[in-house]
Amino acid sequence: MAQGALPGFRDFYPAEFAQRAYIARIWREVARRYAFVEYDGPPLEPLELYTRKSGDEIVGQLYNFTDKGGRAVALRPEMTPTLSRMVAAKANALRKPVRWFSLPQLFRYERQQKGRLREHFQLNVDIVGEKDVTADAELLAVAIDIMREFGLSPEDVRARVSDRRLLRALLERLGVSEEKLPDVFGVIDKIERQPRAVSAEKLAALGMSTESQEALFRLMEGVTLEALRAAYGDTPAVAERIADLERYYSYLGDLGVADWVQLDLSIVRGLAYYTGIVFELFDAQGEFRAICGGGRYDNLLKSLGDVDLPALGFGMGDVVLGELLRARGLSDAPIGEPDFWVAAAENGDLRDAMRAASALRRVGASVEYALRGQTISKQRKAAFSAGATYFVTVAQNGAIELDEVQPVEGARSSLVDRFAHMPKTIASLVALVRDSNTLS
Repeated sequence: MAQGALPGFRDFYPAEFAQRAYIARIWREVARRYAFVEYDGPPLEPLELYTRKSGDEIVGQLYNFTDKGGRAVALRPEMTPTLSRMVAAKANALRKPVRWFSLPQLFRYERQQKGRLREHFQLNVDIVGEKDVTADAELLAVAIDIMREFGLSPEDVRARVSDRRLLRALLERLGVSEEKLPDVFGVIDKIERQPRAVSAEKLAALGMSTESQEALFRLMEGVTLEALRAAYGDTPAVAERIADLERYYSYLGDLGVADWVQLDLSIVRGLAYYTGIVFELFDAQGEFRAICGGGRYDNLLKSLGDVDLPALGFGMGDVVLGELLRARGLSDAPIGEPDFWVAAAENGDLRDAMRAASALRRVGASVEYALRGQTISKQRKAAFSAGATYFVTVAQNGAIELDEVQPVEGARSSLVDRFAHMPKTIASLVALVRDSNTLS
């Protein structure tokens, strides 16, 4: 008999599921504030959907097989190809820009690491059909507002932003040829995770002079738009990109998130399909992997779905985010504690407790009662263990006594307040529910 979940997969006991549900609730609340609408697609897709986007090498990272119809299929490792397929199928009918979000479970067969499993749940937020940097600012604001909603601050999380078009223009200024750009991007993508000497050796092999390498390393160590303009602003392609980023930063200020953002040209996002502004969110102390990452991918829909629409989006997984929230003491999530525990008085009728519980449930309360006869003292202990807020005792004559089991906290108080002046007998309680369906 199996002793646990498969490697890289998780069991969600009530406490773990409560944490997952809490994260999903915040994701949905913030996405909807920004007028994004939720969608979903199948967890199983044609294998070709992923090989067309990422090449045949992606197969080694997939849970793929041939189904009973002889089709090559795979469990989805990401959501962007599904989004592209769905938008392409109804592109003419969709209102632009498309503002969609989803919360899929994703699967990748890869080596387990801290913050990376073989399955996870992920928030995907995408905008399709708008090419201006206003959309880029809106997208990043969603990700940052989610951090804020979890109780995090700019001291906890930093959004590191770059622009692949700007980096391309700078590299060309440093003498990197068009055909070598993807390889240099690959070195930059790993520049924080490998010794400088290793990066220098790889750049030299790609034909970069020592002088150009030093200039590149300086760019990677932190630079401002003002410094870039002073050093490279005489290059038209660089000046154009700097102007776009200046507008982008001004919009981030208008959206109230500029304090979270820093320019970091080492952020290139390893996936080759990104075309413009890209970003990643990291914890400020550098303890964890990236919390979130995304950017603009203007050519992907055309390559996957034959629809030429600009697009941008990000993904935010639950694994690293959950680790960060636990580390900051922000992970407490209720496990579904009942508002009321209903008990029949000593030697009372269990059916009285059932009727009272049923009436309370019909007006929205969460109610538990003992499923067999127990002493009042034992039930009070059970009510406390269950996390109930109120203990309701139903006497043999139908009278109701209401006691507070434990202090009402936070969000639960608004619900419990609805029942603070509940009727004093089962008969009046049932009648009230029947007549008005409210306990106000």
